[in-house]
Amino acid sequence: MTAERKPELYPEDEELVVRHESFESFYRREFRDVVGLAYALSGSQLGAEDLAQEAFVAAHERWDRISGYDKPGAWVRRVVANKAISGFRKKAAERKALTRLAGLRQPLPELEPEDEEFWQMVRDLPKRQAQAVALFYIEDRPVVEIAGILGCSPSTAKVHLFRGRQALGEQLGLEVDA
Repeated sequence: MTAERKPELYPEDEELVVRHESFESFYRREFRDVVGLAYALSGSQLGAEDLAQEAFVAAHERWDRISGYDKPGAWVRRVVANKAISGFRKKAAERKALTRLAGLRQPLPELEPEDEEFWQMVRDLPKRQAQAVALFYIEDRPVVEIAGILGCSPSTAKVHLFRGRQALGEQLGLEVDA
């Protein structure tokens, strides 16, 4: 009886082998930046950490498939962006319910630091504009990557970014180039 040998891998066959990064390595490399994006979208450090953790848990559950993507980080960022939108909707519904129950309007919190004021303006933009602005300025992502993360075409991502900049420029009294 002869032992069956595995065929050796020849250099020309190397491209057939898909090398998947370990989830742990991916997580260590991406976590900080993903939390930064989540913070820009949520305005809460604890909320940002929760959003990021939920996105990474979802990625871990599907890691066999996601690790084969060209940019698994884009998938995680899309999950964060979508969960942020869901969180905004949930908070808005909760505020409405509490306002009805209390019969009072919720006053806006006073924000003093300039950067917090700016990011609040960003959070007040339509959600896709806020996401495009945050990805561009927090993570220095090119428009093509923003499009991939948001699940839209590059031209649509460009429009979201342009309109977000335009709205922020108007609020800040700045002229925005077309």
